[in-house]
Amino acid sequence: MYLIHLQLGSPGLCDLPEQTAAWVYSAAGSDEGVEHVSLHADARPYPVLGMYLLAESLEQAEARAAAVCRRALAVRPELRGWVLGEVRAPLVAPFYEALLDVNPGRDGSGQGRFRPADLSSTPADLRGK
Repeated sequence: MYLIHLQLGSPGLCDLPEQTAAWVYSAAGSDEGVEHVSLHADARPYPVLGMYLLAESLEQAEARAAAVCRRALAVRPELRGWVLGEVRAPLVAPFYEALLDVNPGRDGSGQGRFRPADLSSTPADLRGK
């Protein structure tokens, strides 16, 4: 299963209708593997649809997601003027980098976010001598 983000742009300053995710989901064929669609209308700089779908590869997932979204944009009069922008799997690197944060804890404990602080094998009384 893949999560694909689809950026949507509009020539105007209007908001996407709340039903957009449901309309995009209903545009998918039963053989396209779409499991769920959600709308992130307040994403910046453009609104984003998150689409979970089953596919054999990332490329196939991105292509299917784009096709389903374009189909919905073409048939729903409420979405007239909206265009599909970038279609891609979201990067999760920042999330994992935060998990590996080596900076001391904010509470002064010396512990990183999800692991203990680095401990020296040298006893404290022998350091600096």
